[in-house]
Amino acid sequence: MATFRSFEDIDSWNAARQFAQRIYKISSEGAFSKDYKLRDQINGSSGSIMDNIAEGFERGGNREFIQFLSVAKGSAGETRSQLYRAFDRGYIAEQELESLKEEALKISRQISALMTYLRNSDLKGTKFVKEPDEPYLSGSSNQTLNQKL
Repeated sequence: MATFRSFEDIDSWNAARQFAQRIYKISSEGAFSKDYKLRDQINGSSGSIMDNIAEGFERGGNREFIQFLSVAKGSAGETRSQLYRAFDRGYIAEQELESLKEEALKISRQISALMTYLRNSDLKGTKFVKEPDEPYLSGSSNQTLNQKL
């Protein structure tokens, strides 16, 4: 598992950030940009993925972190559902729908793997660490987690 000193070190947060940027770009073009409610909903839910990962990390405890990761995972599902609406309304092509769905599913798998690691970890979180500069998580490398995905 990775060593996290900040939420910016978390692979799923970085992937969610890129995903939110991609969603913003497609929802800012053509007829999609005029469907204000769907545009705002999909931008909100895609941004919520990264925001909940960050908020959970900053809470400093594994239990809260897992809870916020669960919300982030739910937001990934919500975004996938909204992508179907965008496709059904003709705002995105089928190829783009499939690509974005796969990206959202990959992020969900990353979040699930992190939740599993935290549930099985002896670490309780930064608010329980004696040294404030100690990393939040340590152990096997970040690459190990990513290889499982």
